[in-house]
Amino acid sequence: MGPINEVHVGEPGLAVVEIAACDDQTALAVQELLSERWATSTADRTTRDPGQPGVRLRCYLDVRQELSPPHRTSVPGEVS
Repeated sequence: MGPINEVHVGEPGLAVVEIAACDDQTALAVQELLSERWATSTADRTTRDPGQPGVRLRCYLDVRQELSPPHRTSVPGEVS
């Protein structure tokens, strides 16, 4: 991944999130979860870095713009 542009983190509430996962489907699913909660500029595709395992993607969040309240999802094998 390239360097982070100052404009993407220039104000409180702005964040750059880099996701690393074993495959495209997982990385895009994590990005989708973030975009359901906050205003997000999403990536259309993942990238692969030579010599590094898995795939990467970068998305940009504005946590000042909450789209929905957090909700708890169960984790497989978790006891409630």
